[in-house]
Amino acid sequence: MTAETDGPDPTASMLAFFGSELYRIRTAAKMSQARAAKKAHTTQSMLSKVEAAHRVPSEDLAHDLDEVFGTGGHFGRLYPLVIRYAYPSWFLPFIELEDDASSMRVFESQIVPGLLQTEDYARAMLTAVRPDNLDDLVAARMSRQNILERDTPPRLWFVMDEQALLRNIGGAEVMRAQLEHLMKASEEPRTVIQVIPSRVPAHAGLAGPFTVLGFDEGPDVLYVDGFSQGRIALDAGEVAEAARSYDLLRAVALSPDATADLIGAHLEGLSQ
Repeated sequence: MTAETDGPDPTASMLAFFGSELYRIRTAAKMSQARAAKKAHTTQSMLSKVEAAHRVPSEDLAHDLDEVFGTGGHFGRLYPLVIRYAYPSWFLPFIELEDDASSMRVFESQIVPGLLQTEDYARAMLTAVRPDNLDDLVAARMSRQNILERDTPPRLWFVMDEQALLRNIGGAEVMRAQLEHLMKASEEPRTVIQVIPSRVPAHAGLAGPFTVLGFDEGPDVLYVDGFSQGRIALDAGEVAEAARSYDLLRAVALSPDATADLIGAHLEGLSQ
């Protein structure tokens, strides 16, 4: 069971304000986190993280909290503000698509894909750009991983360049935990991880990271990452070209078993 803690500083951010309001209203109602979580159809761990501003609440959770505490839409009205400040405006459409996707094909060239990052790795990586809202960025990054906890998570295929394993982000301890997390993620039946070894001189992903999202209904959608912001592409020709590039990447990548061996070798190297 997750230990309960005091709410965050409400002046720190909109996410912290949401968490502090949840803590204030819940404690005023003399309701434990465990009981409130059960009534709100979530887990105590998730509720604890939302209260501490370590996770971005979902819209459903915001409305459920209003039902639990009879707050007349208070949390529902706060939710759009939390989302607005937790994620850049240009990224919000991708978050909505990611939440609806039934499959994702993800390529990363320099870092471990966001959906596979540990919290310490994400924090170390995001610290490098010295943002003013580091805590919110980390919380938002980790909140995206909620899709992995569904009863039926999306089918996920990750291809990354070996450079992502060689870049020692956060130091040896952080990187060891990250590689162990990758090994564990690769064991999930709906998740495939492949690495393109550094001995491959050129491949179809040298232009940069991208994601192809598939849906139960409707065409695939392409998301292309960029320096200042990413973009969503709906053009059928561009999406098809990205899918072809992804097939080429899978063709030169190590098999999932060989990838696990390579990750294990890097992990062993960090332990020496």
